[in-house]
Amino acid sequence: MTSRTPVILSSSSVFPEPTAAAFEMAARLGYDGIEVMVWTDAVSQDAGALKGLAAHYGVPVLSVHAPCLLVTQRVWSPDPWERLRRAAELAESVEAPTVVVHPPFSWQRDYARSFQPGLERIAHKHSDLTFAIENMFPVRMAGREFVPYQPGWNPTESGFDAYTLDLSHCAASRTDALAMADAMGDGLRHVHLGDGSGEGRDEHLVPGRGSQPCGELLESLAGRGFRGSIAVEVNTRGAKSRADREADLGAALEFARAHLPTPAKV
Repeated sequence: MTSRTPVILSSSSVFPEPTAAAFEMAARLGYDGIEVMVWTDAVSQDAGALKGLAAHYGVPVLSVHAPCLLVTQRVWSPDPWERLRRAAELAESVEAPTVVVHPPFSWQRDYARSFQPGLERIAHKHSDLTFAIENMFPVRMAGREFVPYQPGWNPTESGFDAYTLDLSHCAASRTDALAMADAMGDGLRHVHLGDGSGEGRDEHLVPGRGSQPCGELLESLAGRGFRGSIAVEVNTRGAKSRADREADLGAALEFARAHLPTPAKV
């Protein structure tokens, strides 16, 4: 019997197609599971619908991305704590072990002020879940740079129990992804696999099509004692057809499997 690191498909990777399409494509291409990006698509918010899709396609939900994006600030509730609580309940309902969370936006002052103790309380209540804080990036506009997160875009500077390493965000912040993984240490529990050119933009390219050390990072995971999952999170909005989208997602899966350590016998 062998055990391999699961490579899962983020439902954001099929946008503008809906959440249900991610399950269909993941099953067809041979992904090990799904990361559900909770957004305005009602299916992404509905545990019953997600469990039905997982059963129908034979593709489990292995992580839930809480609604932390600008476009999801009113999904479920305008209260970020309520959104995080609902994301935890959704993850428990679909038996997903991981919840991906962004640092607070700088204008969410009350949320940011109590983020760490509040997160600890939710994690204590949902003790079977891992809440993995994601590294973000500064925003560059009109020749200027600002950080829209509080206290910053790099969660390792504050310190959390668990992290999500996003390689596209490393490119956007012009950060060495391997050094970021080192800073996360034993807290590295989840990876968002996507590439970037290093030009200071969040691109989410298919791995291998940018300048990031995607393969090297994957190859290093066994030595890091990594026991989480790899979520392919790439931008396919420019795909001209379903076939083109599936070709990109298939290439991302092939890249991940090629660079992950050989499964160990258990």
